[in-house]
Amino acid sequence: MSIVVYGIPNCDTVKKARAWLAEHGVEHRFHDFKKDGVPAERLDAWLAAAGWETLVNRKGTTWRKLAPATQAGVHDAASAKALLLEQASVIKRPVVEWPAKTTVGFDPAQWALLARG
Repeated sequence: MSIVVYGIPNCDTVKKARAWLAEHGVEHRFHDFKKDGVPAERLDAWLAAAGWETLVNRKGTTWRKLAPATQAGVHDAASAKALLLEQASVIKRPVVEWPAKTTVGFDPAQWALLARG
């Protein structure tokens, strides 16, 4: 299985993550949420691996722009999944599928261990 990085190309964290991978010679494929959408078949695996609380980025601009009722409606994995499919920008980025694990966010120390295999 190859490494897949999911995110939005203009996101600063995704830029840092992709630069780190390139600097460390880690081959990967990039999946652009804006162009290719959120892969619904992968979202369940991410929710199982990371939990909906981790996957929903409550600090981002998109979340803050949501109506309070919409925000309040996100209270479990099912409601989070519905929102994440509709609003890809609410997903904390990047989501990375490593051969043995799925990570959310950019953590160079953790990535160094995962990149070694």
